[in-house]
Amino acid sequence: MEHGHEGTAGAPAEGVGRPARRPAGRLRRGLLAALVAAAVAVPLAGAARPQVPAPAPTELPPPTAVTLDAAYAAHRADAAEAARIADRHGYGDRATAERALSTRQLLAFDGRGAGLVTEVLGDLAHAGRVAVLVPGSDTGIDTYDRFRATALALHGRLAREAPAGVRTAVVAWLGYETPGTLSPSVTTTGRAEDAAPQLRELVDGLRAVAGPRARLSLLCHSYGSVVCARAASGLDIDDLVFLGSPGTGAGTAADLRTRARVWAARGAGDWVEHVPHIDAELFGTTVGFGTDPVSREFGARVFAAGDGGHSDYFAPGSPSLANLTRIVLGDTRAVTS
Repeated sequence: MEHGHEGTAGAPAEGVGRPARRPAGRLRRGLLAALVAAAVAVPLAGAARPQVPAPAPTELPPPTAVTLDAAYAAHRADAAEAARIADRHGYGDRATAERALSTRQLLAFDGRGAGLVTEVLGDLAHAGRVAVLVPGSDTGIDTYDRFRATALALHGRLAREAPAGVRTAVVAWLGYETPGTLSPSVTTTGRAEDAAPQLRELVDGLRAVAGPRARLSLLCHSYGSVVCARAASGLDIDDLVFLGSPGTGAGTAADLRTRARVWAARGAGDWVEHVPHIDAELFGTTVGFGTDPVSREFGARVFAAGDGGHSDYFAPGSPSLANLTRIVLGDTRAVTS
C-alpha cells in the first residue's frame, strides 16, 4: 500500500509501552469490509493504467559477472525500441521515460502494460554490499522516477559512508505488477504471491554476480513488505527490512523462516499506522496482513525513522535513511531505536 511513494514511530507501537488496542471482531471486519467496498466503488487506479504496446523482452540466461555488461546492453536496446513504439502510438510521456531508461544499467526491462524494470546503481560485479529496493503500490514505468529517487538517495549515502575499499550497489526492483492503491488487490496477498518467485530468482541472480561473500539486504516498502515476506523463507539474504508496512501476512518474524536479521520501522507521520493490522475472511478471500511489524508481538528489530510520512523513508538527512545505510553496510550496532 503506497500513497505517493516511499520509519520506529515517534509514539510507542502497540504492544510496546502501552496496551494494544484491539477492536472487537465485528468492528475489525467492518473496517476491512468498508475498505474493500470503497476500493470497488472508486474508479480503480489499476484500471486507469495504460496498456502501452511494447515488444516482448529479450530472453537471456541469468547474468554472471562476465556477462553483466552484455545483459545491460540488451535491456537498454529493449527500452529504446519500446520508446520508439510508444512514440508511434501516441504515448509521449512513456516514450520519454523509456528513452531515459535506455541509458541506464538495466538488469531487466519489459515495457508492456504498466511496465517492469530492474535497474542497478553501482558496480554490482564487485560490490561487497548490495541493497535491493522493493516498492509498494502504484509503481510502474510511468511513476518509476519517484521510486528511482529513493534508490539514488540510498546509493549516494552508501558511497559516502562505505569503509575504504568496500564497493556498494543498489538494485531498484520493479519486478512485479504492483496493485493500485484504490484496488481490492492492495488488501490481499495475491499480487505478492505472484511476485515472490521473481524476487527469489532475482536474489539468486545477484548472488551469482556479486558472489556469496557479498552482504545482501532487502528493503521493502509498504505493499512491497508483503512481497518480501512471501519470498523470505530460506532466501540467501543478510537483512530483511520492512518500511511503512501494513503487515506482512506473517504473525511473527520467526514465521518468516529466514536466517536474515528482520527489521521494521514506521515514521511518526505515516498514515499506515491507522490501517487495521488484522486479517479476516471477507467475500471468500483473506483481507488484511495481520500483525503490525513494529509491534513487540511481531519481534522485529525496530529502528528509528523520525517524523516522516509514508513517502519519506529515503529522504536525505532523515533518521531512517541513516539507519538504512548502517544496516546495508553491516554497521548494525550503530542503528538507533
